[in-house]
Amino acid sequence: MTQRARPNPLQWITYSWGRKLPDELQDWVRHDLTGRWRVPRHLLRGMIPFLPVFAVFLLFPGPIYLRLAMILLGLILALFYCGAYMQPNREHRLELHGLPADLESPERVRKHDANRAAYEKIHGRSVPVPPRRQVR
Repeated sequence: MTQRARPNPLQWITYSWGRKLPDELQDWVRHDLTGRWRVPRHLLRGMIPFLPVFAVFLLFPGPIYLRLAMILLGLILALFYCGAYMQPNREHRLELHGLPADLESPERVRKHDANRAAYEKIHGRSVPVPPRRQVR
């Protein structure tokens, strides 16, 4: 297995904030956005911009449990919106790095095709669906 080029910590932080990585890291971006652990990576990456806000919550006056509760509520809300806007964010990042917005991993394409074939076997042909692009 070949070693994939990875961004350095500063590049990863700027990538988390929505910046484009250099073109030589396009393979890493493709894997990051279509790989097996794409959802946990997206949620973790989405929390990075909130870290300064959570740090400010620690500076508020009051008991520590109240400040930690503020952070917990902010974290829950941030995770909710990060998860809700995962697909549009993913498509935007793919386009930003010069990749097709509908790019999918080969496993997801195979699973989609198998589900579609099983559906058509039971219910017959439905509305034509354009083919999905897969990672090469």
